[in-house]
Amino acid sequence: MEIHKNSGMETKKEKIEYRGVKAMPFIIGNETFEKLGTIGTQQNLLVYLTTVFNMKSMTATNVVNIFNGSANLATLLGAFLCDTYFGRYKTLGFASVASFVGLLILTLTAVIPGLHPPNCEAAGNTAENCIGPTTGQLTFLLGGLVFLIIGAGGIRPCNLAFGADQFDPETKSGKRGINSFFNWYYFTFTFAVMISVTVVVYIQTDVSWGIGLAIPAFFMFLSSVLFFSGTKIYVIVKPQGSPLASVLQVLVTAVKKRRLEFPEKPSVSLFDYVPDGSINSMLSHTHQFRCLDKAAIITSEDKTNPDGSSTNPWKLCSIQQVEQVKCVIRVLPIWVSGIIYYVSIVNINNYTVFQALQSNRSLGVNHFQVPAASYAIFPMLAMTIWIPIYDRIIVPKLRKITGTENGITVLQKIGIGLVLIVISLILSGFVENRRRVQALSKPNLGIDPKRGVISSLSAMWLVLPLSVSGLSEAFAMIGLVEFYYKQFPENMRSIGGAFLFCGLALSSYLSSFLQTIVGKMSTGSRKGSWLKDDLNKGRLDYFYYLIGAVQLVNFLYFVVCAKWYRYRETVRVSSEGSDQEKKSDIALV
Repeated sequence: MEIHKNSGMETKKEKIEYRGVKAMPFIIGNETFEKLGTIGTQQNLLVYLTTVFNMKSMTATNVVNIFNGSANLATLLGAFLCDTYFGRYKTLGFASVASFVGLLILTLTAVIPGLHPPNCEAAGNTAENCIGPTTGQLTFLLGGLVFLIIGAGGIRPCNLAFGADQFDPETKSGKRGINSFFNWYYFTFTFAVMISVTVVVYIQTDVSWGIGLAIPAFFMFLSSVLFFSGTKIYVIVKPQGSPLASVLQVLVTAVKKRRLEFPEKPSVSLFDYVPDGSINSMLSHTHQFRCLDKAAIITSEDKTNPDGSSTNPWKLCSIQQVEQVKCVIRVLPIWVSGIIYYVSIVNINNYTVFQALQSNRSLGVNHFQVPAASYAIFPMLAMTIWIPIYDRIIVPKLRKITGTENGITVLQKIGIGLVLIVISLILSGFVENRRRVQALSKPNLGIDPKRGVISSLSAMWLVLPLSVSGLSEAFAMIGLVEFYYKQFPENMRSIGGAFLFCGLALSSYLSSFLQTIVGKMSTGSRKGSWLKDDLNKGRLDYFYYLIGAVQLVNFLYFVVCAKWYRYRETVRVSSEGSDQEKKSDIALV
C-alpha cells in the first residue's frame, strides 16, 4: 500500500542541548525529598487514622485505599493538562507546592488539639466507645488530603518523563542514560522510602505526631526549592496540544469511514502528514488494528491546507496519527495485567501493618518496639540492594548473551515480577497462619485493647515475604514504567506515566471492592469472616492464598498478551543524493 508523504517530514528540529547527568541532581533530589515528605506520611496514614482520629481498621483502610486511588487517578488529569497546556516543568512546580500545602495542613491536624478527637486511652475509653472525629475535624483532614491528591496528580505522571527528557534519545549514550535513569530513579526512591518508614515513622508513632508530620512538610519545602534551583539547565519540552484529541479524531474518523474499501490502485494512497516541529518519531506502518487505517484514506471530499495538513482532522487523519493510536491500544491488555498485579501489593502493604501490630515487634535486650509501619522498609531494602547489582553487574552480562540493550526485554522483566508476587503471597499466607496459631496458644504477649491477643511470633518473619515482594516490584514496577515510557508516542509520555498511576488507582479501588466482597461472602462460613479487626478471629492467610491464585491466573493472561504484543517500531528516513534515494532504519524500542 502506497503512503502519501508531505514535505513536513523533512522539517529540521531545533538543536537541543541535553545536559543529562548535570540535571539529575536537581531532578533526583527533588524526587527524593518529595518521597521523604509524602511516602512516610502516606505509609503511616493508616496508623494515624486509627490512633489519632480513632477510626476503625476497615474504615481507615478504605479511606487510605480511596485516597491512594484518587491520588493515582488524578494523574490522568494532571498528564492531560501537562501535555496539552502547561508542560512538565510548570506542572511539576505547581504540584510540588500543592503537596507542601497538603502536608502542612496534615501537620496542623496533629499539632492543634481542636483539629483531632481526644485520645482514647487518655480519656479512659475503650475501643467500643472511642469518640470519633467531628465533621469539622474530618473536613480539615480531608482538605489536606485533597492538596496531596493535587500534588500527586501533577508529580507522578511528569517526574519520570521530565527526567528522561534531559537525555538525547537519538544517541547510544542517551539511550543507555535513560535506561539507567529508570533504575537509579527507583534506587533513590526506595532509599527515600526507607528513611521515611524508619526514622520518620518512628518519630511519628513514638515521639510526636506533630514533629513527625512537620518533618515531611519541611522535606517537601526543600523538594520545591531544589526543583526550581535547576531551572536554567533543564531541557523544557513545550506542550503540543491535546494528544487525547488526536486519539479521538482517529477513532471517530475510522468509524465514519468504516464502509470504505482499502485502496488497491497505486494512485490512491493513505494520507501522511507530520506537522512542523513534531517531537514524535516516525512510526512504521503496521497491520494490527487495520480497521483504523481507514481514518487515513483520502476521498474526494477530503481537503488539505497549503502546508499539507487536513482542513478537517475529524474527517481525515494522517497514518502517523493512526499508528500512534495503535501504540496506545496495544498497551491496554498489558495495562490490565498491571492493575491486577498491584492489587496484591496494596493488600500486602495494608495488612502487613495489622499483622505487625499483633506480632512480637521487640528487638534487642532493651526490647525496642519496631513501629508497625516500618516493616515496609524490607521491600524497599530488597529493591535498594538489588537494583545496583542488576543495573551494573547482571544487565551487562545479559547484554552479551542476549544482544538486547537492557539484557532482557521489558515484557520479560515484567513477567518475572508477576511470578515473584505469587511466591510472596504464598509466603505471606504461611507466616500469617503461623502467627495466628501462636497467638491462639500459650504463651502470648498479652492483649491489645483495640485488636486482641498479640502473638509471640516475631514480626521479623514478615521480612521474607516482604523482601520477595520488593524483588517483584523491582522487576514488574520498573518494567511497567519503562514499558509505558517507551511504547507511548513522545507527545503522550506524561499520559503514559498517568497510565501507570491510573492502574494503581484502579488497583486500590479493586482492592477495597475485593475486601468488601470477601468479607461479606466469608461471613457466612463456618469460621466467620476472613477479614476482621482482630486478625486472630479471621483468616487472613486464606485471603492471601486467594489473591495468590488470582495472580497466577493473571500471569497466564500476561503471557498470552506478551506473545501477541508487537513492540513499537520507529523509522528514520534520511535522503542521500536525491529525494528518491532513502534509507529506512527500523529499530525495536
